[in-house]
Amino acid sequence: MTLPNCYRCGNQPCTCADGCTIYNGDNVETLRSFPADCIDLTVTSPPYDNLRTYGGYSWDFEGVAAELWRVTKPGGVVVWIVGDETIDGGRTGTSFRQALHFIGVGFRLHDNMIYQKNGVRFPESNRYYPCWEYMFVFSNGKPVCTNLIKDRKNIYAGTSHVSGMERQPNGNIRVPRRVATFDEFGVRTNVWKYDTGKHKSTKDGFTFAHPAIFPEALARDHILSWSNEGDIVLDPFNGSGTTTKMAKLTGRKGIGIELEEKYCEIGARRLEQGVLF
Repeated sequence: MTLPNCYRCGNQPCTCADGCTIYNGDNVETLRSFPADCIDLTVTSPPYDNLRTYGGYSWDFEGVAAELWRVTKPGGVVVWIVGDETIDGGRTGTSFRQALHFIGVGFRLHDNMIYQKNGVRFPESNRYYPCWEYMFVFSNGKPVCTNLIKDRKNIYAGTSHVSGMERQPNGNIRVPRRVATFDEFGVRTNVWKYDTGKHKSTKDGFTFAHPAIFPEALARDHILSWSNEGDIVLDPFNGSGTTTKMAKLTGRKGIGIELEEKYCEIGARRLEQGVLF
């Protein structure tokens, strides 16, 4: 099976000067034409249950998971951003089943993170208002790249503290190992909060023709955390092209796969104009 032509330049192999490629086609079929162990990082958000119809298209979750396992390099990472719909009064739990399936095909669940929004999608009458989604971080073995973001302000910056104290399995306290000084900024937690909505997720106003956009800052932060400059970053549900845009702006090579041509056009336009978030 051969790779399709790049949607942007019309060539195969892609000749786009910025190294970012968009393929217009089915993600499983397209991924099957990729060589094994070729992707450093995937940052993606698949359709959630039936929250969006996307023109009536369906997608093959198990096929995508199998292909992501095949194309992810040893030490590579897949960031899977997903939520659940409420059906017949209960949450579907689809996100849990997907996470367990990824583990079943071979991935390690490196972290289960939370994407917290500054608002709620819709009001609930008998449960607390939903304002977050899962960000499952899967890895093919131990991640080869971990650039933890330090932007959590330390109120005790410059002061000393004793580190190494912890409770042992037998109940005893381990003797402190050393005295250290607080840095000005510490590593952030695994709950990431972002502003969402029009002119917040992105400044590219035309992008909101797509019904489900995740924040550019979210994609950027994962790309910076789990990859290095020059790495290949994939989004098999490219949608409006957030991941490929942020791959370009952080010095990576982006590959997006999108079935709907009108969304390919949005993604290509964002790459051409390069507007910062």
